[in-house]
Amino acid sequence: MTGDTVGTRLRRGILTRLEWVWDELRQLTTASPARFAVLIFVALILLFTALYSLPAAAADGKPTSLADALFTAVSTICVTGLSTVDMYSHWSPLGHVITYVGVNVGALGVLTLASILGLVISKRLGLRAKLIAAGDSNPLRAHGGPVNEGQTVRLGEVGQLLATVALSTLIIEAALTLLIYPALIVAGIDPVTALWEAPYYAAMSFTNTGFVPNAGGLTPFADDYFFLGVLMAGVFLGSIGFPVIFTLWRHQWHVRRWSLHTKLTLITTVILFFAGAIVFLSLEYVNPKTFGSMDAWDTVFQSFFLSAMTRSGGFSVVDIGELNGSSLVAGSMLMFVGGGSASTAGGIKVTTLAVLALAVWSEARGRQSVEAFGRRIPSDVQRVALSVVAWGATIVALSTITITQITKAPVELVLFDVISGFATVGLSTGLTAELPDSAIYVLAATMFMGRVGTVTLAAAVAATARSQLYSMPVERPIVG
Repeated sequence: MTGDTVGTRLRRGILTRLEWVWDELRQLTTASPARFAVLIFVALILLFTALYSLPAAAADGKPTSLADALFTAVSTICVTGLSTVDMYSHWSPLGHVITYVGVNVGALGVLTLASILGLVISKRLGLRAKLIAAGDSNPLRAHGGPVNEGQTVRLGEVGQLLATVALSTLIIEAALTLLIYPALIVAGIDPVTALWEAPYYAAMSFTNTGFVPNAGGLTPFADDYFFLGVLMAGVFLGSIGFPVIFTLWRHQWHVRRWSLHTKLTLITTVILFFAGAIVFLSLEYVNPKTFGSMDAWDTVFQSFFLSAMTRSGGFSVVDIGELNGSSLVAGSMLMFVGGGSASTAGGIKVTTLAVLALAVWSEARGRQSVEAFGRRIPSDVQRVALSVVAWGATIVALSTITITQITKAPVELVLFDVISGFATVGLSTGLTAELPDSAIYVLAATMFMGRVGTVTLAAAVAATARSQLYSMPVERPIVG
């Protein structure tokens, strides 16, 4: 028996076993893809916690503490960007590679990742796999039951969506790398070092994570508008979501063919981007510790940069801890909203805000239905949006109260970092690095719930929609 024959049989045996394991997982989790998402996320976090705990992953060659390793793993897989250690000096080259791989894995979304894995193993994408993958593009699909309303991405298009996710990630990060590399060279970075830092910055911008590969962070690039502009472009592309990228790729500038989800995402994102910049410009213009020492052009540009980063980017040029209290509140509001659905950004999502705003506007005008761009938004979508906001606010409130009680820190600082963790933004007032272990675990749980909790909740709410052959008598309580 030749070595090639043995090797071929071994590979076939491994693939057969992997396919069997995959089929078993699909059988167990098809009824609840949302539960599958949580399972995969937990498994990834445990795996990366073990990797970060390795002595070889730390620069000093010593094992990292469980609290710091777990927090870094959660922050990496949830593409948050918060850290309890100095991400540049604490980790060895192996640790930085683990971080780079982790953020790209976490950015894809666990349901998408699981579907791609199943496609690779089984060489096919059946109905069950399509239902799982569709859960990342629309939480209303994630309960696995029938959905009567039109979908952002139909089941027949799921295969194309998965290809778009994989290809867009590779292409966008490669393009960002090509743009960032010469900027690093001009800034005086060693060409060999820039070969690593360029793809690292590209990944951290597109995945909306915000980790930096150098000691000074963005301080050396504070006046490099090209470099900062590229980072903003990467954050924007990552935050609009893969379904929007899929729609733009298919229909390009044929706006009339864009889905309602795409239109709401882009319009709300642009409005919040400019509104945030105006707010930061007006609140920080005379603050000598932030924008007060800059000229007019620098102030305007940095206001837009800060507005983009509070949406989920996580990069910062100014010291967030030096912002005025009013700016911290404004930043907290922007972070809570976050980016687009099925994106690398966190928060309650811009479409959630848009749906609620349209519902309020329709109610104010006395309309019976919520409509936008010639389409009616069904009541179950409104209910999911309201539930996501309510539970998101509840998670933030409970986490803020708990951490404030543990640390006795000013509540405005705690609230900012908690929302940053919940919305997977990564900006910090400096409080996160000083948290005791008990508070670290609370904030890690907040990041986890912020990344997977709202989607799981949306799926659970959607799953409760059942046909009912009778209705209860109507009675209206007093509201307001």
